[in-house]
Amino acid sequence: MMHRLIPLLALLPLPAAAQSPIAEVLCAQRSELVQKLTVQFGARLAGTGLRNAEMVMEVWTDPRGDWTMVQSYTDGRACIVAMGEGWEAVEPPDPA
Repeated sequence: MMHRLIPLLALLPLPAAAQSPIAEVLCAQRSELVQKLTVQFGARLAGTGLRNAEMVMEVWTDPRGDWTMVQSYTDGRACIVAMGEGWEAVEPPDPA
């Protein structure tokens, strides 16, 4: 996971006192973030969910199983709010 975090950090100005790169929320224009995720890391949008009228949550995954949770705003900004590895897609249960 750290192999992809460092290039993502190049998009953003980070505070000098950050304890760890992922300790801070990473934000950029959504178009820049999406390009970095898709072109550089081969990530694809795995799912979205409406959080409220001004925010959408997105989960991006790559072929290695790394995942990135992005919160996108109506003003064009997007923030990486979580990252991890070992993503497993599951089929939703059949409605009873």
